[in-house]
Amino acid sequence: MEDMLFYDRLQFAFTITFHYIFPQLTMGLSLMIVYFKGKFLKTKIEKYNNAAKFFMKIFAINFTMGVVTGIPMEFQFGTNWAKFSELTGGIIGQTLAMEGMFSFFLESSFLALFIFGEKLMGQKLHFLTGFLVFLGSWASGWFILATNAWMQHPVGYEILDNGKYVLENFSALFTNPWLLPAFLHNQMASVVTSAFVMASIGAFYILRDKHSEYGHLFLKTGVIFGLISSVLVAFPTGDWNAKNVAKYQPGTFAAMEGIFETEEAGAEIVLIGQPNMVEKKLDNKIAVPNILSFLTYQEWHRQIPGMDQFKKEDLPDNIPALYYSYHIMVGLGTIFIAVMALALFFLWRKKLYTIKSLLWTIMFLVPFPYIANITGWYTAELGRQPYLVYGLLRTSDGVSPTVSSGNTLFTLLGFVALYLLLGLLFLILVGKTINEGPTPKPH
Repeated sequence: MEDMLFYDRLQFAFTITFHYIFPQLTMGLSLMIVYFKGKFLKTKIEKYNNAAKFFMKIFAINFTMGVVTGIPMEFQFGTNWAKFSELTGGIIGQTLAMEGMFSFFLESSFLALFIFGEKLMGQKLHFLTGFLVFLGSWASGWFILATNAWMQHPVGYEILDNGKYVLENFSALFTNPWLLPAFLHNQMASVVTSAFVMASIGAFYILRDKHSEYGHLFLKTGVIFGLISSVLVAFPTGDWNAKNVAKYQPGTFAAMEGIFETEEAGAEIVLIGQPNMVEKKLDNKIAVPNILSFLTYQEWHRQIPGMDQFKKEDLPDNIPALYYSYHIMVGLGTIFIAVMALALFFLWRKKLYTIKSLLWTIMFLVPFPYIANITGWYTAELGRQPYLVYGLLRTSDGVSPTVSSGNTLFTLLGFVALYLLLGLLFLILVGKTINEGPTPKPH
């Protein structure tokens, strides 16, 4: 049973990690494409229109890969997690169905119109199709996070005699106090990824002295969007999320922050430290006293429960992984703010385009927003364990009893091989698109 649960969790973790490489770029990029198209309508400067169409090509490649890698996750609900689907399908099935019926079809339909319909529709309608692609991609995030928010903080449900969960209040799904901060935090994080991708392409063009006009535009736009979104990820959206965890999942909050024992005089914030699960403490700790209490409750000496206040079986089952995921996310977010603030300063001084060391830094930082986004998701999902639905349904009670660990391991190896090929194809297609550049080819 333990092997089966381990491989079921490992397979879902792998498939969702690979899948989320793509939506985090499309959601943020859709906003920036609308920005470029809007600038073109306002100024009639053709480079903004070319920029919008160039990044929509990259969007389309990401969107296609997201669809291909998203389908296996849906199937896993019925194969590896059949009991979970049977018990909670009456609730999560509604938000997932709305994501497919409304968001996916809105996004995919108008994506095709944006790519192929500019001459037919005219510029204003072309802008509208881009806006609807943006609306569809963000609505998709809203419905997916509504599903996740219910699993993190279940509301508006009723448990039937047969153990199934059904909705007692439909509107509660979308007024869940967990949903809005999680959605805003997630969307701003996706803009961070997109901004770094755009800025890195701009830096690449400048360093190669190729498509320099667009290199300047992409770098400037990426830096401005990157700094704004990086700050918003930290505050207020990140702060709001952390306060939600402290309120609704206090054991998770203690594990995230590495609070093994409750401190009477207020909780310190840990800058560096390694969880020691044998001695129940942080090794090599560097911390600032009382800051965590102030950030969480605006009171310097407010007590925050440590892990010693909770039953072991109700605490996250992989505390080191949760702790490191959270601190990697926060640490990278701090670096993003610093780098983008420095870049904006030199942009203001009209020196950014000539500082090669900073251009190289921006270009090579591009993988790290992906890592920050994924570790952010790990923080949310590891924090909810050992529950699938927090406080109600344990993970061990949601697996399929008829799917063996051997079958799951075999299919996982198949996914790994297939996704390596898909990843290689994705890099080739995006690399080719970037190499061709946004300058229109003469007809």
